[in-house]
Amino acid sequence: MTSRRPGPLRAGDLRDALLGLVPTALALLVAAALVDGFDLAPWWTAVVLAVVTAAVDALARPVLRLVAGRAGAVAAMVLGVLVQLAVLWIAVNIVPGVTLTGIGAAVLTLIVVAVVLAAVRWLIGVNDSSYLVADLIRRGEKRARSGVPGGGPAGVVIVQIDGLPFPVLRFGVVSGDLPTLARWVRTGRHDVARWWARVPSTTPASQAALLHGTNDGISAFRWYDKKLGRLVVANRPADAAEIEKRLSNGRGLLADGGVGISNMFTGDAPTALMVMSRLASGRGGLGPGRAYLRLFASPFVFARALVLTVAEMLKELYQGRQQRLRGVEPRVPRHGSYVLLRGATNAVLRDLNVALVAEHMMAGAPVIFVDFVDYDEIAHHAGVLRPEALDALRGVDRVLGTLEQVAAAAPRAYEFVVLSDHGQSQGATFFQLAGHTLEEAVRRRIGADRAATMDETSTVEAWGPVNAMLTELLSATKTTARWSARRERPDGVRTQTPELVVAGSGNLGLVWFPRLPGRVPVEVIRREFPDLIPGLLAEPGVGFVVVDSGRGALAIGPEGVHVLGDGTVEGTDPLAPFGPRAARDLARVAAMTTAPDLYVHSSLDPRTGEVHAFEELVGCHGGLGGWQNEAALVHPAGWKIDADLLDGDLLYGADMVHRQLVRWLERCGARRADGP
Repeated sequence: MTSRRPGPLRAGDLRDALLGLVPTALALLVAAALVDGFDLAPWWTAVVLAVVTAAVDALARPVLRLVAGRAGAVAAMVLGVLVQLAVLWIAVNIVPGVTLTGIGAAVLTLIVVAVVLAAVRWLIGVNDSSYLVADLIRRGEKRARSGVPGGGPAGVVIVQIDGLPFPVLRFGVVSGDLPTLARWVRTGRHDVARWWARVPSTTPASQAALLHGTNDGISAFRWYDKKLGRLVVANRPADAAEIEKRLSNGRGLLADGGVGISNMFTGDAPTALMVMSRLASGRGGLGPGRAYLRLFASPFVFARALVLTVAEMLKELYQGRQQRLRGVEPRVPRHGSYVLLRGATNAVLRDLNVALVAEHMMAGAPVIFVDFVDYDEIAHHAGVLRPEALDALRGVDRVLGTLEQVAAAAPRAYEFVVLSDHGQSQGATFFQLAGHTLEEAVRRRIGADRAATMDETSTVEAWGPVNAMLTELLSATKTTARWSARRERPDGVRTQTPELVVAGSGNLGLVWFPRLPGRVPVEVIRREFPDLIPGLLAEPGVGFVVVDSGRGALAIGPEGVHVLGDGTVEGTDPLAPFGPRAARDLARVAAMTTAPDLYVHSSLDPRTGEVHAFEELVGCHGGLGGWQNEAALVHPAGWKIDADLLDGDLLYGADMVHRQLVRWLERCGARRADGP
């Protein structure tokens, strides 16, 4: 999608100015009525105050940008909040008829104005995200009107919508519920394709391959390393850095001047902001402070983000209660830290991502890759097609509309690619079916003591993007850096080797016997723990197990065995319900050196197509079944998928998507060619 060059001053410019001025003046009037210590008289003083506030902010912004560029992100955030208060205070003292008494009244005024602005902009249909970057858009349009040269090869913005299944995207496009994406597709600008997210269908595996071209050795979201004697967890900074070090060849997707934002790995980007693998290095993961000013320094913007965070939390409490009252099934409890997590991902983190992407588009970055986790997070807890999950998806679609506006004012043309890293499936959890956890089921059948067991079936994926932001903030001083280091110390480190380790990765369970050396074959498991495999296969919600043997990896079901290496089937094929790619997927992941001694895979409900997570999540991904392997790719219609990369009618695996993305970037000039 190429950017449109703005011409002379247009009626739309005046409309945008009024849409910024009138709601602010109205919000100030409401604040004056509600906040003790803040008064306006006469009423039209609110309009004057709104104008003066914008003018003072515009004058302060160049100086603040210079200071923030030298001070770094954390200082810019703190300084920006102080500047918001200072701008309001200065404007109040300039405009006659306005009084503001005390810092408390100033803070309350910011909050009330933010609430009213959010409500007014919702009523008149103004995109909150576009409000966030309106100054960037106006600056870009002014530069274009003044004749400042732009042009050059087109840049590319790659937006990852975490966990979005292809069928859900297609439904949103056809229904028109995702108006930006629907317009791109219906007008013929973009095409929609499906690609296969191989096992393990998780963010670290897919994103490593998308950004670095390979995910070899990533056998799940987390795995037990017998040599290290601990769990390796992909969204811990030190582990993410080690994984990337092993996979990177220096020519990742973003190597040639690219920017990575809120990702797990850098893709060898020179600029990586809030990227997990960069946080452990001490080189900083938030980057320079200039990019954060529009969120933390613009009048009422940061306050609005905090207000929307609280509103999102209240909405979650209401929607969770409604699920319970209506008896919606399947469902999981929605309380505790998840309420805060939803508020953070759907408000502050989303706005921060938009601000960072827009800043680098206006700087002319050749390629930008950003991950939005909004849909994935809510679908885990609410369900894949539940209203709240679809509402989060609509929010990301609005973000695309905002970035399209930024592209129209950017100094170079930009094309958009939208993709997901995997899909998502739904179903009652294993605990809900069996009445106990996978760890308890295994421990009972091998006679392991609870103290000798490491249970890692609780979800850790969700907090990754927020932790990327918090870890960097906590590392800002010596004191908080020490606390952050303790917080990130791997939980799996123990003075005594456990007898048993059990982890969950969606509907894929993983079992290790750390006291037994190497990869434990089925012959040893049957000798040492004769009741284990038959007992697990008798559990409700378990479909098959994968284990090594003298014949290679085997998929063993209740009534048959599938030899993954040569395709031999004895009895009833346990992989038949999971489609023709199941054996190929499992053979590959079972051959990894990081594979567990025993994979435990859930069953697939033939009536509903649902699977059963070993974590307490109603929406899950990691294995096979349902929509979790059906990922989406939205690309410019003129950028065709190369036939030599297709496996049948789709791209098979994130590494093939990486190769296609590299070719597209080379062809449009956003990346130099690696070879002839």
